[in-house]
Amino acid sequence: MILHIPNLLSKQQVQSIREAMQQDNQWISGKSTAGGQAQQIKNNLQIDAGSELYQQLSQFVCQQIRHAPLMQSFALPKEILAPMFNCYQDSGHYGNHVDNAIHYMAEKNKAVRTDVSMTIFLSEPDEYAGGELIIEDTYGAHEVKLDAGDAVVYPATSLHRVEPVTQGARIAAFTWVQSMVKDDWQRSMLFNLDMTIINLRQKLGDCEETVNLTSHYHNLLRQWAEL
Repeated sequence: MILHIPNLLSKQQVQSIREAMQQDNQWISGKSTAGGQAQQIKNNLQIDAGSELYQQLSQFVCQQIRHAPLMQSFALPKEILAPMFNCYQDSGHYGNHVDNAIHYMAEKNKAVRTDVSMTIFLSEPDEYAGGELIIEDTYGAHEVKLDAGDAVVYPATSLHRVEPVTQGARIAAFTWVQSMVKDDWQRSMLFNLDMTIINLRQKLGDCEETVNLTSHYHNLLRQWAEL
């Protein structure tokens, strides 16, 4: 399941991030964080993860992710990896790939399984040409190009790519989540059930039916969650 989260960052927050990036140029080759196979198909820039700028921006974006209700419902996060930042320009692209299954979380000295991938767009669509995020699943290929501040989340098992940017620059934040529920089908079922409960409560209030559905939601979560 692929989910669009509007306005995860406000326009003012995006502007502040972009201004900080311009004032302190910490862009390095994206190949520095890529494995041998990925280096052959990856052509972009990333903010140096060892820089003070990265630490400030990453912590801020991570806080916004944690406070996003849709993200919490969809991903059921157990761990959120520190967001990173990339820039595609001058025909920069990233060919078809699947993200690494395991990442190391240095601040907690532990390995984290990547269940959910996330991209937060920091450039408006009219700032660049090309640069579409293409996500492939059992239903085909999905083209994603969102407004600045919007995010897309999708299973980390998905084959995906970023098309070449032929004009302007595409700047984004990206990260991964280890979910309490690792199975994508189970997460999708819980998310749809949660959204249904919210909609019914808005229409009917806390009646017997909505309470029963809420009970079913939590019993399923209790059955499937890994803590």
